[in-house]
Parts: sequence; C-alpha cells; structure tokens
Amino acid sequence: MLASVAVCAAVILGASGCSMISPQGTTIPYSPADGVNVADSAGAPLQVRNALVVATPDGAVGNLVMAVVNMTGQSQTLNVQVGDGSSASSSTVQVPAHTVSSLGENVDPLRIDALDVKPGGTVSIYFQSGQADGAQANVPVLGGEETYLTSLVPQPAAATAP
Repeated sequence: MLASVAVCAAVILGASGCSMISPQGTTIPYSPADGVNVADSAGAPLQVRNALVVATPDGAVGNLVMAVVNMTGQSQTLNVQVGDGSSASSSTVQVPAHTVSSLGENVDPLRIDALDVKPGGTVSIYFQSGQADGAQANVPVLGGEETYLTSLVPQPAAATAP
C-alpha cells in the first residue's frame, strides 16, 4: 500500500512539476493591438498607447496614429521625433488636461513625409513629454489593406504650380 501511495505521489508531482517553475503567460505584458504601447519614462506626464504608422504601398509617406493619454490636471506637450540623425523629423502634439487624444480619430494623425519604410517594417520613433527623458520605440508600419485603416492612408501631397 505504501508503494502505491509513493508511485501515485511521484506521478502527480511529475505531471504538475513543470507548472510550478514555468512563468504564467498571462503575467507577461504585451500590446494586444496592431500598434505598440511605448514604455513610460519615469515622471512622464503623458502615456503613448497603440502607436502605429499607416503608410502608402511604397512606404514613402505615412501617418502616425496613436492614443496619447494625459491624466494630469494641465495641458501637456508630446514631442515626437521620427528617425535618427540629419534625416529625423520632429513634431509636437498638444494634449489637454484629463483627456485622451486619439491621433487618427479625434485629432489629425501626424504626417511623416520622408518615411521610406514599406508596410511590414518598423520605424524608430522617440517620444518625450514633461521633464522626463523620453522613450524610443520601434513602431510597426502597416498598409491600408484592412478596412479600418483605409481612411488613415496618407493622401499624396498637393502639387504646387511652378
């Protein structure tokens, strides 16, 4: 009888032992959307959520789409720098107090004229607000094939007369 209890205990321990040392998949943070959530810098008053770029098929031009959350009692500015070095372009987004500004929904998306990244790639974008250091993120570049992204594909720039 003692032998059967020992065998039963060994089987139970052997069958469940892996779950005792394996990390739970539900505790690993991830972005459950097409875009990425940007890691918050210590002391940053703004949070960037679901950032993505919707680009033309050739990847020449794109629209930065994201939600910017301001939970403070003051209007805040988000500084956005796309790319590195001399080819980098900078923009700002004003976010009123206690609001979520959804670029592409209730605020115009940020146009990136010299994107040069085709859909399926990523582009390096730096986000900074308040006195915080800011955070760099590799933001996915998507095309307008999905119906919910069709209206976000940038239109060609208007031709200027000579």
